[in-house]
Amino acid sequence: MTPAQIQDRILYRDGLMLILDKPAGLPVHAGPAGGPNLERHFDALRFGFPKPPALAHRLDRDTSGCLILGRHAKALRKIGILFQNGKVDKTYWAVVTGTPPQESGRIELPLAKISNKTGGWRIVGSPDGQAAVTDYAVRGQADGLTWLELTPHTGRTHQIRVHCASIGCPLIGDPQYGGPEGKPLHLHSRAISLPLYPKRDPVGAVAPVPPHMRAALEVCGFTEAS
Repeated sequence: MTPAQIQDRILYRDGLMLILDKPAGLPVHAGPAGGPNLERHFDALRFGFPKPPALAHRLDRDTSGCLILGRHAKALRKIGILFQNGKVDKTYWAVVTGTPPQESGRIELPLAKISNKTGGWRIVGSPDGQAAVTDYAVRGQADGLTWLELTPHTGRTHQIRVHCASIGCPLIGDPQYGGPEGKPLHLHSRAISLPLYPKRDPVGAVAPVPPHMRAALEVCGFTEAS
């Protein structure tokens, strides 16, 4: 990714934060083995500041869309408090297989991480896990696919993926949780907003539909006016 390419993915910018349209398939930071990651390109986002911005939260490697960066330490603390207090509104789009039990609803399923030496780790529903809450609404359906709009009220690892699977609707591209494989993960951080300035309306951004999800969304009724 070139400096120009990462700058082209800016959805919102002010003196405290940036919102990027994160591409699917690129980790936000380097893992234990290193490799390509989004964070290594942040120097191109200084825009005159002495240090590059830093991640205010995370998106999974295969999730695309809105990602907030704080431009300095004070901004990161302020944004972090808003996340901790549940003041950040997040909207995700997903394409899943199957049909939810109702047109809209709330999934309340505590989540826990399990691991073993041979299979690695995964997230499971567990009464002993951390509280996790996701609201969902059906936006369209066709050919065995459902386009869901999801609002997570907690930020657990793999929350949306496990919650969707728990109601019989695993995501396309998510074989780890029962979805069909052979395609990229169909999960997109569509919009995000937060009350960053006390005397102003919330600020945020909407990320365009990524190319790998467009065909499935259009099958389910998506148009540019959606």
